This record gives sequence, structure tokens and C-alpha cells, in this order.
Amino acid sequence: MWERTANTRERVLSAAADLLSREGRAAISTRAVSAAAGVQPPTLYRLFGDKDGLLDALAAYGFQQYLREKQNLEETDDPIADLRRSWDLHVEFGLSRPGFYVLMYGEGRYRGGIPAGLETIAILRRNIARVATAGRLRMSVESATQLVHANGLGVVLSLIATPPSERNPELSTLAREHVLRAITTVGSGDQGEGTDVACRAAALREALRHGGTTVMTRSERALLADWLDRLADTGPAARETPSRRDGPDGQN
Repeated sequence: MWERTANTRERVLSAAADLLSREGRAAISTRAVSAAAGVQPPTLYRLFGDKDGLLDALAAYGFQQYLREKQNLEETDDPIADLRRSWDLHVEFGLSRPGFYVLMYGEGRYRGGIPAGLETIAILRRNIARVATAGRLRMSVESATQLVHANGLGVVLSLIATPPSERNPELSTLAREHVLRAITTVGSGDQGEGTDVACRAAALREALRHGGTTVMTRSERALLADWLDRLADTGPAARETPSRRDGPDGQN
């Protein structure tokens, strides 16, 4: 019984994914999906609760595809080059699956606790943490993660909303390099004392996060971590960037 239910659920999601890919977000209705899957509408309600439950499951289906692609990106010894490749993969995924992307990100479903969606954000954060560990991050890992995610999201949604014949093919590259100049020391003309302190603070924060220390108590480590994040976010690059304490929406 359980296996039959699982097979039916997979068939419905596969049919909905195909419909979304071919006809876009507007084509997704319980009637259209049930017809495409060869089931009765009550079956969808039994499996997913309601239409919103179906859309959440479909978004999770898309995130699983995206996560597999991100996991297939091999790390190199250059974390900034890896960030470029991760950005390009994100843009390529969105433009090749615009219906899925709008469902996943345009409607904010990545904030709904979908495990694969949260893991894609965690991968971005780990990539940025590697930049910090190398001493090349000009703000805290949290602020940089928010900034990269927000800009990548905006670029893809903007390109999706623009007719293909009118798209600027250089927009993604320009935005990517602008963000990298803002968060890293690559191509930065600002190498003064503030930048150096911010980079060192971000690097030490990551070293303590992973290495730990037995010299301080847990409360002392938490206080030091907060100080280091504040130092990282008071460098020249972060002064015009809202920090995680300002409460912006920024998860990737």
C-alpha cells in the first residue's frame, strides 16, 4: 500500500514538473495536474492536502534537482573561482527552468523549510566561509551570504521577466563581478586598514567556528564570535551593506 502511494505521488510530481516546464506556473492547477498524471482530483488532495501542499512538494522536487547539480560542482583550491561557478550554475538553472525558479524563489518557498532548499543555501555559505578562511572576505560570512543570494535572485528573476530577445547577455557576469568585488579582496581598490581588519576578523571567526578553543567558556566564545562578526561588518565593504542584525531577508 505504501509503495503504491509513493509511486502515485512520484507520478503526480513528475507530471506536474513536466507541465510546469512546458507551460509555466500559470498552467499548474489541480485539474490540469490530475489529468496529466491520470488520477482523479481527490487523489491529489489525499496526497498533498491542498493545492498549496502540491506546490510546496513541486518546489521541493525542483530544489532536489538543483541540489544535485550544486553537489556535482567539484571544489578547487580557489574558493573565489568556485563562487563564480556556483553563481553561473544558479543563473543557468533559473533560465533553463523558469517555471520552477519562479515557484521556488519568486514565491519565497525556499523559506518554507524545504530540506533541499536549505541545503543549497548551506552550500553557498560554506563556499563563502572558505573565502573567509583564506583571509579574502571583506565582511562577515552571514552578510556576504545574504548579499550574494539576494543579488543572484534578483538577476535571475529580472532576466526571466525580460523577453529573451531583449536580455542583456552580460548582465549576469557584470552583477557577479560587482558582488565579488564587494565581498572579497579580488579586484578591490580598497586595501586599507579597515579592509585588512575585516578580512582578519572574518578569517578568525571561521577558524574558531571549526577549530574551537578550550581556553574560553561557551559564553566567552559566543561573545568573541559576536565581536568578530561586528568587526568584519564594520569594514569599508560592509558599511553600505545591511548586516544580519538589520533583519533583511537573506537566505540562498
